Amino acid sequence: MTKHSFTIANRQIGPDHPPFVIAEMSGNHNQSLDRALEIVEAAAKTGAHALKIQTYTADTMTLDLDEREFHIADKNSLWEGTSLYKLYQEAYTPWEWHAPIFERARELGMIPFSTPFDDSAVDFLEELDVACYKIASFENTDLPLIRRVAATGKPLIISTGMASIAELDETVRAAREAGCKDLILLKCTSTYPATPANTNILTIPHMRQLFNCEVGLSDHTMGVGVSVASVALGATVIEKHFTLARADGGVDSSFSMEPAEMASLVVESERAWQSLGKVSYGATAAEKKSLQFRRTLYICQDVKAGDVLTTKNVRAIRPGLGLPPKYIDLVLGKRVSVDAPRGTALAWNMIG
Repeated sequence: MTKHSFTIANRQIGPDHPPFVIAEMSGNHNQSLDRALEIVEAAAKTGAHALKIQTYTADTMTLDLDEREFHIADKNSLWEGTSLYKLYQEAYTPWEWHAPIFERARELGMIPFSTPFDDSAVDFLEELDVACYKIASFENTDLPLIRRVAATGKPLIISTGMASIAELDETVRAAREAGCKDLILLKCTSTYPATPANTNILTIPHMRQLFNCEVGLSDHTMGVGVSVASVALGATVIEKHFTLARADGGVDSSFSMEPAEMASLVVESERAWQSLGKVSYGATAAEKKSLQFRRTLYICQDVKAGDVLTTKNVRAIRPGLGLPPKYIDLVLGKRVSVDAPRGTALAWNMIG
């Protein structure tokens, strides 16, 4: 498997670099540009590296019907009782907001980009010179859309969601054949919220091996635990929905992170990455001073030259300047050749 990294707007992506953390605004702007810009500013303060939105209209997503499969009747759905069309009307980000949102994010040092849902969205985002693209989990089998996005030549992030291995193989092949060189697959559970038990992040290293690309997690669980754990399994990108406060409501608010949680994720995911290091045994350079605190053999009662070493006058104690404890049976019964006061580290040249 080839190990490589690449850049998104000068930000290195790959195992040799800290995780790339994406704050997903989605519909949490609650149809207010002022709130959208507040979310951008709050995300920047958390240290998130990127700010993602979604580019569609209700008409590019579905039909204006409130019956049959177009009506959300699932009692367990966050959006039960509305229609798909009305949901997307409420959640969509007006296209005229994209430029000010992207501009503010760039001013604050973040990388802004979006998820397009049709060709018109890709054309529009190309005019705004986005640095990369994201394909949502429900669109990862839309091969024509994937080919259109891949043809831009920009890095492509794809959430895997419900896709089978066969479907992902088609998706990855379509992306690469259309010109995508820098690909990231995000393990994703397409439930909102998702439970840790239904997240299966052991899939992450398997995806890296299977598709030879960068991997990460689009995380719909609550808290930071699952995301941080994913770093230990090789995740180099983490995406989380983000809002100012869940209590403010909104289509995605109930499973979105608040600023303090996002700040914690940024810090803890980088700590997890730093902790990976390499396969290592023995004392590290930082630990070498601690070797002196190992247990070793010491004289624990005053002895005179000619005295016999017994369990009463020699013991394994801290610190670590004497003989290793494994030699205790070898030295017991031997005579000391010098006088040694209590607290003397036992050495071979003391034994006659």
